[in-house]
Amino acid sequence: MFTGIVEELGELVGREERPDAARFFVRGALTSSDAQPGDSIAVNGVCLTVVDVDGEVFTADVIGETLRRSSLGPAARGDRLNLERAAKLGARLGGHLVQGHVDGTGTLLSRTAPLDGAPWELVRIRIAAGLARYVVEKGSITVDGVSLTVIDVDADAFSVGLIPTTQQLTTLGLRRPGELVNVEVDVIAKYVERLARPHLVPPSDGAGG
Repeated sequence: MFTGIVEELGELVGREERPDAARFFVRGALTSSDAQPGDSIAVNGVCLTVVDVDGEVFTADVIGETLRRSSLGPAARGDRLNLERAAKLGARLGGHLVQGHVDGTGTLLSRTAPLDGAPWELVRIRIAAGLARYVVEKGSITVDGVSLTVIDVDADAFSVGLIPTTQQLTTLGLRRPGELVNVEVDVIAKYVERLARPHLVPPSDGAGG
């Protein structure tokens, strides 16, 4: 479990292709400082398990399912990565509860300053309608492992605001229109939907009787 508060901007320093998988070598001085094999680390919002640690570099295996459903699929050596170690019980929860189970990718549509001289940017991201139904105005969402607050949402896109700190310390400051980002919606919404579905009344077709 994570909080969506990125601890470090790391770098993919190596990638080995394997049958329906890849092994990632990720440099992150802070993240690797106390990492042990078996630990969980969120890499651009994807929960990965540490295989080995060598100085400032940790190794993790990424299975085919994750490569296909996240932006880690096309990740290449030299790419910057958001890193967060698993949350500790009793510590402050600065963002929101994040599983590290990416629901899918979104496409960055635009990034603009809402007013001349404003210190923050308005970023709009397109996602599949199947994910958009879990997104609500002023709710929480995770983009590339960063906990953000939704400003507005429609059938297939949502907007968030990026303060200067987020732009400087995470990959979101580097993303440009057309690029993919990992998206994890609030898991509570998915559980509520599943539990409520058997009790929902189908919408009327409007026919009289």
